[in-house]
Amino acid sequence: MAHYKYERLSAQDNDFLRWESENLSMHGGGIIVFDAGSLATAEGGIDFATIKRGLEGVLHKIPRYRQRLAWIPGTDRAVWIDDATFNIDYHIRHTALPRPGSEAQLKQLGARIAERRLDRLRPLWEMWVVEGLEGGRFALIWKTHHCVVDGMGGLDLLPTLLSASPDYTLSEPHRFIPRPAPSEDELLRDDRARRAALPLRALGGVANLLRDPGGSAEELGEGLRELVKMARFKAVPASDTPLNGPVGPHRVLDWLSTPLSDVKEIRKALECSVNDVVLAIVTGAVREFLIQRQVRPEMLEFRVATPVNVRREGDEGSLGNRVSSWIVPLPIGLEDPIERVAAIHATTRELKESHQAAAVEMVEALHEWIPFDIQALSTGTQNAYVTNLPGPQMPLYFFGAEMREAYLFSPLLENLGLAVGVLSYNGRLCWGLTADYDRIPDVSALAQHLESSFEELADAAGLRVSSAPGTRSSSRRE
Repeated sequence: MAHYKYERLSAQDNDFLRWESENLSMHGGGIIVFDAGSLATAEGGIDFATIKRGLEGVLHKIPRYRQRLAWIPGTDRAVWIDDATFNIDYHIRHTALPRPGSEAQLKQLGARIAERRLDRLRPLWEMWVVEGLEGGRFALIWKTHHCVVDGMGGLDLLPTLLSASPDYTLSEPHRFIPRPAPSEDELLRDDRARRAALPLRALGGVANLLRDPGGSAEELGEGLRELVKMARFKAVPASDTPLNGPVGPHRVLDWLSTPLSDVKEIRKALECSVNDVVLAIVTGAVREFLIQRQVRPEMLEFRVATPVNVRREGDEGSLGNRVSSWIVPLPIGLEDPIERVAAIHATTRELKESHQAAAVEMVEALHEWIPFDIQALSTGTQNAYVTNLPGPQMPLYFFGAEMREAYLFSPLLENLGLAVGVLSYNGRLCWGLTADYDRIPDVSALAQHLESSFEELADAAGLRVSSAPGTRSSSRRE
């Protein structure tokens, strides 16, 4: 019998497959803007052949990029198997904007690419090389399904794809020899054996708790107590707002950047964290956006979910999801920006001292043993999704081309029409907004409010911003 090999998706990874629907595509990604540098061709284009060859030389370092899904018969659980028909030409694509391509046109193209679902019969990623940007620049638009990797895991991949020097050497591609795939009978047999062993594994876990009553048992108790506290978010749902409701199939993107040094100065002046400042800027922007929609923010319970990295030492570079989350009420009813920061700081300090993230992680661990719908548990508990990722604070290069900006786009979840992804890079804080096209077609107004909220907070803290965040242009389709 042939020896086969496959990896089972974790319950958390598998959930991102189950949550995907016609209107909700569960992939994330981003848009990175580069100076053309050594990749510029004599005709004014981009040396796509070098990019393709370079990526072929590092694919062996990311095995998941040459694997596809296979399903355990009669279940909604998937495994990873090697793709025997892998073809890099499907995944790396080349396109152009009409020269000189504007930022607004790049946002429109990015939105169209972001809203298209990935083909589940192939490895779940795509990369688009977009030439023709004004100023001698080009962009990469990449998409990776959330079941493949979370945000921090994606950052761990940067050293594989980017370098700290404009100098580079193209590596020879490693020969790809796909492992034999299991048959449906083999998958089913292995799954039955796993299910039969679950009671014994559960008893083993209880035995470990009894042997260590002061350690893991105490953590379990704290986690359970925190789950009881979190239940109030389900008992008292977040308020209905114009950001919430049925999500359609189309997306609209916008972005801006702010100086990271200014954000750090605000953090220092107000004695809080950078993440507190980010959430306070979002709070001010959402407040003004809702007021313009004739909504009274002081009457609302507005909450955001924000991910918490739970990767442990040794998890660096591993794919899959290692993420928990906080549910953070935002004080959008407060008019004073300093009071908003103080309220957010008090909340996040309490969350750090609590075990909410550990409680969510515990639910995910239980999910490996007990099938239940985690999304159903979280529906109605928040109004939006905000993620803040610390990126490298040095210039990075893509085969000699310097990376200038990087903006995230995120999957939208049921009833959540807005996701804000923030990434720090080389002295800038890059804000990416993903919104439902029908629910928030004027997401550019929200981006403008982020600018204003940033400036308002800096002014209230007694600081003068070092430079204007820069002009933006809407991604709304005409």
